[in-house]
Amino acid sequence: MFSVGQKRSIAAKVQQILRDTRHPELSRGEIQFSLHVDGAASWSWADIQNNGNVPNPSVNPWNEARVQATPPDPRHGREPEPKPLAQYFE
Repeated sequence: MFSVGQKRSIAAKVQQILRDTRHPELSRGEIQFSLHVDGAASWSWADIQNNGNVPNPSVNPWNEARVQATPPDPRHGREPEPKPLAQYFE
């Protein structure tokens, strides 16, 4: 669902959010976590872990191509909503 770069960015932000809680039970080193994200379709999902747990991530060419083909949305400073899959096969 997300590119490797997007997953790494999300993981870094989650790491910082957790660190900012200053909770005494958290590790002083890298915080271990696993985040599961369900997409709108049943086949669309992503598992995101802290970056230290994924030193050599596998690359899904479809997810990488979508990021490169989708220009940022200047109104929001982020990627626009992706097109439905059917549009890619017309």
